[in-house]
Amino acid sequence: MPTVDVFIDMGHPLLNRTVDGFLKIGAVGAARVAAEESYHCIRKGTVAGVYVGMEYGIERVRGRKDWKNAMIGGALTGALLSAAKNNNRDKIVADALTGGAIATASVFVNRLI
Repeated sequence: MPTVDVFIDMGHPLLNRTVDGFLKIGAVGAARVAAEESYHCIRKGTVAGVYVGMEYGIERVRGRKDWKNAMIGGALTGALLSAAKNNNRDKIVADALTGGAIATASVFVNRLI
């Protein structure tokens, strides 16, 4: 496996080791943050994709384009994603209500702007 060694001479052995440790730990930390952020971006993208698909499907079934599509799509998305994580019925209902409320609020806010 290839390695990259960087040496910065600070003029004192203690400072040299401190900077070396900082660079090595900083590189590991940066790699970890990049991996975690990628995971969260993919997860958020998946939620957004499910919501958009649900809202579009509701729009096609209802034959109307209004705020009710967002409410139903948000509620179905919240319930579906919650059901995939746990079996607690109260939590699924709460997530469905939250998803519907957030989706409906976003439609109303977009109309105001």
